[in-house]
Amino acid sequence: MAADPGLSALLTGPDGRPVDTGDPLPQPRLAKVLDELADDPSSFYRGAVAEALAAGLRRLGSPLTAADLAAHRAEFAEPLRVDTADVRWWAAPPPSQGAVLPSLLTAAADTADLSAPERTRLLAARCQDASAARDRLLGDPHGQSLDLAGLLDPAPLAGALPPRPPFRPSGDTVAVTAVDSSGLAVSLIQSVYQTFGSGLCDPGTGIVLHNRGSAFSLVPGHPGVLRPGARPPHTLCPVIGSSGALLLAAGCQGGRAQPQILAQTLPALADPDADPVAVLARPRWVIGARDIGFEEQTLLAEPGSVPASTASAPPGLPVVVSDTPTDLAGHVQVVRLARDGRLDAASDPRADGGTVRHTPSAPGTTPEGTPA
Repeated sequence: MAADPGLSALLTGPDGRPVDTGDPLPQPRLAKVLDELADDPSSFYRGAVAEALAAGLRRLGSPLTAADLAAHRAEFAEPLRVDTADVRWWAAPPPSQGAVLPSLLTAAADTADLSAPERTRLLAARCQDASAARDRLLGDPHGQSLDLAGLLDPAPLAGALPPRPPFRPSGDTVAVTAVDSSGLAVSLIQSVYQTFGSGLCDPGTGIVLHNRGSAFSLVPGHPGVLRPGARPPHTLCPVIGSSGALLLAAGCQGGRAQPQILAQTLPALADPDADPVAVLARPRWVIGARDIGFEEQTLLAEPGSVPASTASAPPGLPVVVSDTPTDLAGHVQVVRLARDGRLDAASDPRADGGTVRHTPSAPGTTPEGTPA
């Protein structure tokens, strides 16, 4: 942060010392940009904000130009769909790893009646298969043909484990979910990827720049290879589910483990009689390597999520049980609308989020939010 003039200025107080917890964090340049975007949202890609951001990028040595920003187009993509029991799920298509979520939701439904150790073992094995397929097959579908079938139904690849990330990203991700009484549902996930993204804050606009591009592959022929106009493979995995009894919008933080986390929580959240707060508080597990602090592929289990035995994991996968609930098990946010009109919501107890119910006010009065 000290090496970047923008971040250094942002995080240094008027006394010249780094800002501390509880200190005010004024961001006048970013406030000005937000005001401009409120008046003209297109200005972020085509307008004064885009010009200022492009000029700042040039000063930082980036090859991105205002013309590159102007070439951006929002996309209305067809979501991926899977039916499990009486629930229909919609997930984000490539380049999102949401492409592997349908296979995990199917596996969770197929193993629901098994014993806890057997259910964990089979679902964990499917998570390994999905992770391996994601790392081999995921990329931007524009301009190429992806093996979508291989993502939606991963082959058993337990012997071809995902590569170890070279570092453990801390993450700067937020999931925001909303449902209204008419049945409009939104699952939104925003992330600059690692902590402070690229580590660059444009001094002219106050915008912190992400480093999602680090997820590109440099291996020739890989579907996620770095190429002009392509979007990188990414971990963000929003999801919406609907049944005759319930509509829900969910999302989570958790990096590469997001589909694993959702596969352990969504089936229970789809039960209209289940308390979503209690569901999110249940212990769970994640599989990873350096991304969750281990040198080799490991199943990290919160206390009570699985028996503390390798019998609960696929062959060759070590099990480590944490002392307490862990942030590495992700943060899930969910909002639900029942058929009878009842709305409820839950924010993961591992996170610092919350829930708000908004009741439209009569004309001429001020809207107010009350805790859901």
